[in-house]
Amino acid sequence: MFNVSAQVTVSLTLDQDQFLPSESLPVAVHITNQSGQPLHLGADPDWLTFSVEAADNFIVVKNSDPPVRGEFELDSSQVATKRVDLVPYFDLRQPGHYRIIATVHLKDWNTDVTSPPRGFDVIDGAKLWSQVFGVPLPAGVSNRPPEVRKYTLEEANYLRLQLRMYVQVSDESGSTIFKVRSIGPMVSFSQPEEQLDRSSNLHVLYQSGASSFIYSVINPDGDIVRQDIYDYLDVHPRLRVGDDGTVTVFGGIRRVKPQDVPPVRSPEELSPPAKP
Repeated sequence: MFNVSAQVTVSLTLDQDQFLPSESLPVAVHITNQSGQPLHLGADPDWLTFSVEAADNFIVVKNSDPPVRGEFELDSSQVATKRVDLVPYFDLRQPGHYRIIATVHLKDWNTDVTSPPRGFDVIDGAKLWSQVFGVPLPAGVSNRPPEVRKYTLEEANYLRLQLRMYVQVSDESGSTIFKVRSIGPMVSFSQPEEQLDRSSNLHVLYQSGASSFIYSVINPDGDIVRQDIYDYLDVHPRLRVGDDGTVTVFGGIRRVKPQDVPPVRSPEELSPPAKP
């Protein structure tokens, strides 16, 4: 008798084990084919489905099915990985322990293969600061009031071992959350600085180590558009707001990133010297 579960397996991985309420929760679904024949997957919208349960076996409310359609062929002895962010589709706002289960429907064999459960925790964060702001209007639009949103900075103990800084972008009331992002590790004695620039971007500077500081710029959609690390040598890093509304870091030494250093070119790539 053909044992499908022994020939095709499904497993789940997460980048981390703890998340804040409504924080992006990308799950990677790994499908391994050892059946000796190719699998045709992704043609139907329900070829891959998810269920999320709370610790008491309570089924979490699903707002809609995640979009997973995209046809592909998985040859024997190959592994395919499908990545899906579950937060927009499941109500994961309550702290607690949860389990994800993924099911792959094999249409050619009219059977399902289910993954082992993958657990994770939703934890509360401590609010540090918040500010309401207006979202800049698109270019050429000037006949309507701006949308009002709110930035919130939170701290949370990740796995009770590391304190992390998070940023949340929501509507003014906080009832609708657009995005929650981890900015990075922080020390307990850090005193974050926050400034909004003329484009309503949030600039955050806080201490992440004994003499290191993380500087991040977050746009109104909750995306981190810039991030640098500054080291405290002679002058303590501070945020400075210019007369034109721009925000910069004053003091400290910015660490050089790999992309800041021009690549070393071989002699063959260099242009020949100009003739006199």
